[in-house]
Order: sequence, then C-alpha cells, then structure tokens
Amino acid sequence: MYLKHLSLTDFRSYAQVDLSLEPGVTVLVGSNGIGKTNLMEAIGYLATLSSHRVTADGPLLRFGTDRALIRAKLVRGEQSTVLELEINGGRANRGRINRSNPVRARDLLGICHTVLFAPEDLALVKGDPSSRRRFLDELLVSLVPRHAATRSDYDRVLKQRNALLKSARAGKFTAGHEATLDVWDQHMARAGAELLHARLELVERLRPHLNSAYAQLTDGSKAADAVYRSTLQTTIDDDGAPARAGGEPSPDGDPVEDLRLLSVDELTERYVKAFAASRRKELERGISLVGPHRDELELVLGQAPAKGYASHGETWSMCLSLRLASYYVMLDDARTGGSAPILILDDVFAELDVQRRRKLAAIVAGAEQVLVTAAVEADIPEELAGRRVKVVPGGIDEQG
Repeated sequence: MYLKHLSLTDFRSYAQVDLSLEPGVTVLVGSNGIGKTNLMEAIGYLATLSSHRVTADGPLLRFGTDRALIRAKLVRGEQSTVLELEINGGRANRGRINRSNPVRARDLLGICHTVLFAPEDLALVKGDPSSRRRFLDELLVSLVPRHAATRSDYDRVLKQRNALLKSARAGKFTAGHEATLDVWDQHMARAGAELLHARLELVERLRPHLNSAYAQLTDGSKAADAVYRSTLQTTIDDDGAPARAGGEPSPDGDPVEDLRLLSVDELTERYVKAFAASRRKELERGISLVGPHRDELELVLGQAPAKGYASHGETWSMCLSLRLASYYVMLDDARTGGSAPILILDDVFAELDVQRRRKLAAIVAGAEQVLVTAAVEADIPEELAGRRVKVVPGGIDEQG
C-alpha cells in the first residue's frame, strides 16, 4: 500500500495544503519549524487516531479554528481508497470511506498502516511504562482494529472503578458501593483479560523481530529482547514491583506462572482473584492497583534492562529496533492478506551517527513507500536516493 495524495485543511500550521506522493522514497526537506513534521503527524494520525507528539486533539487544530480535516488517497494494487477524517474540537471525530456517509472515526482503523520513526521514540526506552504500553496498544489496534473497542471498554470500566475507590477513600463508601464494586470487578476482569491476552500474543510476535532488527543495526554483540511484566505476577504488597515473567523464578525462588499459556477465561479468573486480594489496599489508596494499565514492557539488552543501562547509541538502536519489529510484524500480516505499512522517518537521521544512518537506510529502502523528513539534505544517506520535495512556509514546492 502507498499514499498517493494527502490534503490537509486547518491542521496544525496549514490552512490548506496538498501533497502528491509516489511509491518508493520521498524526502521532504525544509528548515526546522516549517511544518514537515505536521505532514507526517497527519498521516500517522489517520492510521492510529493518535499523535506521536501530543495526547489531546486540541493542538492539532489550526489556532482559531474548531475543526481540522485530513484527506488521503491510498492505493493497494489496482484498488484505491479515499479516507477523510474530521477532527473536531468540541464533539466526536468523524470519518468517511470513499465519500460514503459519516462513520465513527475508529471505523477507519486498519485501512491505512504506518510505522513512524521520530525523535520522540526515545521515550520508548527512557520514558515511563505508559509509553511502552501505548506502543503495544497502537500496534495491536493497527493489526486487529476490533481491539480499539477492547481498549475503550477497559478504559471506561477503569474510570468507573477508580471513581468508586476514590469515594471510599473520601469516607463515602457504603455496602451499596461495595456491591457495585463487585460488578465493576467482573467487567474489568473480562476487559483486562482480553487486552492482556492480546498484548502477550503481540509481544511474542515482536520478540524475534526485535532481536533481528537490533542485530541489523549494530555489530550484533548484544541480544535485544522484550519481557511483559503483568500485575497478575506480583503481590499487591510490593506496590506493583515487577516479578520475573515467563515462568522464571521470582526473587524469593518461587516460579511465576507463565500467563502466555492461559486463555482469556483463565486470565479473567486470575483478575477476579487479584482484585479480591488487593481490595483493602486499593480502598486505602483510592486507585486500581491491578490491571493492564499498570503493566510494563521491559526492554532488555544483553543481560540488563535497556532503561538506565543502555548508552545513548544503544538506546537509539533499541528504539529503532522496536519500530522495525513492528514493521516486520505488519509485513507478516501483509503476506497473509494485510497491507504493507508506509514507513515514515521524521527527522530521525539528524539524531544518528553515520553508521546507524546507513544501516537504517539500507534496511528500509526496499519498502513500498518511505517518507523521510530532514532539515538538511546532507543528513539523508545515499541508500535513500529518491524524489525530493521542498517544504516552505504554509505549503510545499515540489522539486522533480
């Protein structure tokens, strides 16, 4: 799949801009702060309904406007699809597919696939666990769009359950509240089990690709891995401190149950028991202490966690490897009927040394479509020779 045309109205710095694209490599060159990233952000948002730069939609609207519009024409083989996404400041976002009647924005998920590399990716290693959970969930939804509803259901139940727990902490908890909490426990256990089961499967798909990608980007002297740490594998008195996963021994020598072997129903039962065991402490603190919202994806380099131990170069290599691993997982799906993703490298090469630039460029150059941004054309390796587009204030100036 490739993106043939992108049109933005009142998105970020653009009142209106149109960009025609082709398969292969396209490099957008322009000074910093001129709007290159805004174009890439719009494509990524169309694919995932989220931005890699901000957590809310407000900043996506051009200042003084109350809505933005992203239009894109995608081509896959002989078939083309036109997507329109309306981002609204005060109401739900809406979408259109091939100019049909409006649909929910999330009905567009799974049509446009992207893998976006950006300087913000350093948070995947150096940031808190929420960055890594978000990485997993966005990839999960791209691969299986119905999991957008899974995430939404879990977030809704978590919000309700936390509201009850906060009431208890404020001294307003009654027997009626406790009965209601039992009901929310059941709902949260089921939604959490579905999300956890999907994440565990995804991590197992990512792990071999992560190690392979890291070896491609480096001298291969260290192995890269990812281990999912679930709150189901910890005691609540440890206040969320991770135990060892995958059946490895815990610090006290006891084996930890391998959650990958359990079904959704079995995971649901585990959550119900964990909620019961943690209720006293949750009531004291007024928050939910068990569930996928507190899990961790631990990135491992050699024998040590990447966070806190990896050098700056190793950190970058791990971040790039995670993105490449997600690209390879999407390619696996493309071979069985899915769509190969559009690769977006947003101002990444300026952050890398010459060796890593060339290795990354060589890896991605063969993708169906690669979109690259750079402030200085000299930052782009020879391996990514292709069409150049100059970005100027308020628009673009195509250069052959």
